[in-house]
This record gives sequence, structure tokens and C-alpha cells, in this order.
Amino acid sequence: MKNGISKLAFLLLFTALSFQANAQTAGEGSTYLYTALIAVVAILILGVVLQVADSLMRIEAKNMGVEQDNTNFSLIPSWSDVFKSKTPDFAEHDRMVSLQAGHDIKLEGGAKKEFLAITPTTFAVKPTDFVGMSPIPKVEVEEGAEVKAGDVLFFDKKRPDVKYVAPVSGEIVAVNRGAKRSIAEVVILADKDQTNFRSYTIPNLNVSREELVEFLLGSGVWPMIRQRPYNVVADPLDIPKAIFISTFDSAPNAPDLNFVVGGKEAAFQRGLDVIAKLTEGKVHLGLDARGETAPSPVFTMATGVEKTYYNGPHPSGNVGIQIHHTDPISANERVWTLGVQDVITIGRLFLEGRYDAERIIAVTGAELEHTGYVKTYLGANLENMVKGNLKNDHVRVVSGDVLSGRALPANGHLGFYDDQITVLEEGDEYEMFGWLLPLSPRPTVSKTYPNFLFPNYKFTPNTNTHGEKRAFVVTGQYEKVLPMDVYPQQLMKAILVNDYERMEGLGIYELSEEDVALCEFVCTSKQPVQSILRQGLDMMREQG
Repeated sequence: MKNGISKLAFLLLFTALSFQANAQTAGEGSTYLYTALIAVVAILILGVVLQVADSLMRIEAKNMGVEQDNTNFSLIPSWSDVFKSKTPDFAEHDRMVSLQAGHDIKLEGGAKKEFLAITPTTFAVKPTDFVGMSPIPKVEVEEGAEVKAGDVLFFDKKRPDVKYVAPVSGEIVAVNRGAKRSIAEVVILADKDQTNFRSYTIPNLNVSREELVEFLLGSGVWPMIRQRPYNVVADPLDIPKAIFISTFDSAPNAPDLNFVVGGKEAAFQRGLDVIAKLTEGKVHLGLDARGETAPSPVFTMATGVEKTYYNGPHPSGNVGIQIHHTDPISANERVWTLGVQDVITIGRLFLEGRYDAERIIAVTGAELEHTGYVKTYLGANLENMVKGNLKNDHVRVVSGDVLSGRALPANGHLGFYDDQITVLEEGDEYEMFGWLLPLSPRPTVSKTYPNFLFPNYKFTPNTNTHGEKRAFVVTGQYEKVLPMDVYPQQLMKAILVNDYERMEGLGIYELSEEDVALCEFVCTSKQPVQSILRQGLDMMREQG
């Protein structure tokens, strides 16, 4: 770019000098032309100087570690700085991060803010939901046994101190196995009335950190705390430099956490007080500044935390994006994360002395007759929540959102960390010349379709990928939807060739699957970007 401008400047300067010889004899018009060319050359040279100065300032800012939170270290403001939206009134007194990269996918079938009369009957805890767990953990229960909510179901033989417990009271009806005799899930038929909880003696928050960690491990809430990098269950022996909680989800049709936390102020604040004892750093709360209405007072009035507002398209609600723009992590650092409802569970444990894994689940999808929220417990049965509510039977049920969720059989159970169900139409019909004849509207970032003319249009999606896997070519699409200072496509290629040094240098420690889900959505090459990233994270974790 700069070389091109320089060449153009020299060409214009040469042209101007050639006119100088004839300027005195050619009349007043040539003099004006000569002056205009000199002015253009001067402007272009000034532009080169400013670009070089800008680059040097950005390099120096990055070396000093101050190039964060979208600060523009430039002599000239960018277009985004000039025309960016005004900070909402409710966010004026807190830190604000505005993100430009990303993309909002607007879909039909969002959850209405009402509770559905649905009562799931079975619940399951699945070892496969926990990255890095042994395929065959030590199972502590047998079929036919009665358990209380909070009783231990199994533990990882590599980390026996971390217990995985029953979300409800009832009877163990199945210990289902997968390939090579691995444990797929432990299923509980819930009691009609959930009153049988395992009780605990609540410790004072003034106890030592070691005693507090021991209590959290024994009570079964520890698996709710995850660690970055790798997005695995946190190691109790580590002390994180910070803890992050995102109070909003920007994924398509994601649950409204302002609605979910209604009436749970005390439990949420108590949970924050507890986890603040686990770090020597700060507890960061990511707040939603995308709309004109302030987030729930449960979030805005929370104490003992560092609040940061985020404005921008998805994935602005991802905790990984918030970590990157607030307190980035490196290979030798650890950051812990929790979901809002996980914090509430921990808070209830310390308020009521029992393990209460209640969850409010968003039931979404254009293929449902009725959408809304279901008050249930962790690991609820999916079939109970969609039975009798489908427009047709040719659907796919996803635990989570459409971008990063996991497809499950109709009789499957909600993932441990999921608070959303999405029902999609199966897209298994071949569409001839679909890319040449864009007849039906579909979510896309491509200008082939006139989506950009209708920014508020809501699409009815299906599972069709509209093409097969292709050559992995550099397109620049990933960078437009990932608001992080990384090169995702180069990182994916480094993972595929097992280049550990390049993977580390390209920022793999900062990423989790949900962060690159949009990259997979926009990928022209139809690459399984999330699976590739998980492959790389597992390789780096095994290397220590």
C-alpha cells in the first residue's frame, strides 16, 4: 500500500517537473495544472508519512502492552471512531468496549418471555461434556439406586477430588455406555417432588482459600468453574489471575439472561462473593450495552466486581472475547470462567446449604409451535421439552445454539453447560445450482444475497451446509467476524500441520470453540473450524 502511494507520488512529481519547463510559455492554465500536481504530490507524501507514523505508534503501543479495549493509537481518527454509536447513558460511569468485527444472525423462533408448562422426567450427567475426562470414569452408583440431589455419581480417575453429582433426587435408571465401554451418561428418573437434597454445613467466607476450595469440591459445584486456556474444568491447585462472567449471550436466539435472573439477586451476589475468594485478581462482569435499555439490576448493582460494558455484534457476549479485550491470557496464565446460572447455584449452596441445580432453559426454533422458557434442572431430557410441540417430525434437536451447539437424539439430555435448546429443520434435500439461483432467503454474509438491504429480516434456517468441503484458501472472511487480535485461518492451518510453535504464536490459548463458530459459519471452504481448534487445544494441553 505504502509502496504504491510512493510510486504514484514520484510519478506525479516527475510529471509536474516536466510541466515546469513549459509553464512560463504555455499560459495561465498550465500554471494552474502545475500547482495542482504539486499539491497532490505533497498530500500523497504527507499521507505516506502519516501511515508510517501510525504503524510505528501501534507497534510501540503493543510493545508497551497498552493496545487494549479498542483504543485508537493513531494521528488520525478512524471512521469507526468518528461514526461509532454514543455510549448509552447507563454505561457512562463504567468501562466500555465497542466491537466492530462480528455478525448477528437473526432467526425466527426466539424464546418468548413466558414459561412453558413442561416438566422433564429424566436427567443425566454426561462425562463427554467435560473436556479431557477419562472415557471410563469411576462410577459410584448402580442402576436401581436411590440418590439425593448432590450425591456423587462419578469422578475422573485422573482428578478424583473433583466430584460430579446428581442434579436431582430420584432413581438411577441407566448407566449408558458408548464406544469401547466408555461411560456415555448416568440417567436419573426424577422424584415428582424435588425435596430430597444432600445438606451441607456452610463454611464462613473468612475461612482459608484451601478450605473453601475443599468445600466446593465436595459439594459438587466445582465442575461449573472452567479454565482458559483449553476450556476445561478448573484445576483446584491453580490460582487464576482473574475470573470472568458474561451476563449476556449474543448467539442466535440465545436466552435473555436479564429474564433468567429475575428474583435471584441474593443468590447471584452471594455467588460472586464466594468466587471472589478464589482469585488474587479481579472478578470481571461483562455487561450488555447493545440496546437502549440497561441490563437487569441484578447485574448492574452487583458489588465486589469490575464491570465492563460491551457493544457490538455476536460474538460480543462470548466470555473469550471479553477476556481478550479486558485481560488477555498467555500460555503460563490461567483465567477461570462461569455462567450466570452457575454463579446462582453456588450462591444458593451458601445461602441454603444444599446443591440446587435449577436451570431456566430457553426452548427455541422455528420448527416449534410454541417457544419460551422451561424451569427445570441441569441435564434435562430433550424429548420432554419438544414432545407435542413440533410443526413436523423432520427436525434436528440441538443442545445449545445453532452455531456452537451439539446435535443430540430426540431422547438425549441437555449438555452440562447448556441453557438453550434449538430445533431446526433437517436440510437434507439437494438444492441444484443453489449458489447460482439465490431464490430462497438464507442467513449469510455474502453480498450474493440482498440480506444487507434488510438488516432486520429474520430467517428460517435449516441444517443444509450448501456445499461440501473444499480447498482451504485464504479469504479474509474469518477476521471480519472475529474481534480478536489473532489470525484464525493461519492458526487453523498451523493446527492441521501440527506446528506447535506457530499455534502458540498465533494465539491458540485465547480461543475456544464458541469464539470461532462464526468463522465456521462464513467459511467458503466449509472447514470444520471448531473441530480443528479443539484438536489443536488438545494437542497443546497434552504437551503441557
